[in-house]
Amino acid sequence: MRLADITVPDSAASRAALELASEYHTPSLLNHVLRSWVWAEAFATVEGLHGIDRELLYVSAVLHDIGIVPAFDNHTLAYEDAGGHVARALTAGAGWGPERRTRVHEVIVRHNWPDVDPALDPEGHLLEVATALDISGVRPDVLPREFLREVVAVHPRLDLAAEFTACVTDQAARKPTTAAHRIVERGVAEKLRRNPLESLG
Repeated sequence: MRLADITVPDSAASRAALELASEYHTPSLLNHVLRSWVWAEAFATVEGLHGIDRELLYVSAVLHDIGIVPAFDNHTLAYEDAGGHVARALTAGAGWGPERRTRVHEVIVRHNWPDVDPALDPEGHLLEVATALDISGVRPDVLPREFLREVVAVHPRLDLAAEFTACVTDQAARKPTTAAHRIVERGVAEKLRRNPLESLG
């Protein structure tokens, strides 16, 4: 498994998603969303999931935290729901139909579910397990260690632990009924600090 074997879908939606994420995310959060996409693709391989909509997966991964940035923060909606609406608007501009726009919203929202059944939503499952690895350090031994090192070298973690903890803690305080509150209550700060990806060498 090598990073070079995972290619970005060549589409208007993919290019626009990356442009938007690059403009609004800090370097730490941009690297996080890009790693999350790579992990999702890698988990698809090791879990033997076929028929994945790779453009949908890429756009969802790249935009999954866009609702946490100030420009797209919604004062009532959970940040993953707000981000899903941003993705709907972007993909509408790229010519996606209503059903696929609904899917990108669903995948982004479900990345914060505790678990997503791949039979229900394979792309949602992949993004959920990918972000669980990148944030909470879940299942690091499933992917080859050299591959983990390669990806983290290309997309370093930088200040992700501090930045994401601050962002999600703010979301939890302002929106206590959302998934952000559950994430904080379950110790996201400590999980980030102890994530084995932080100490790859």
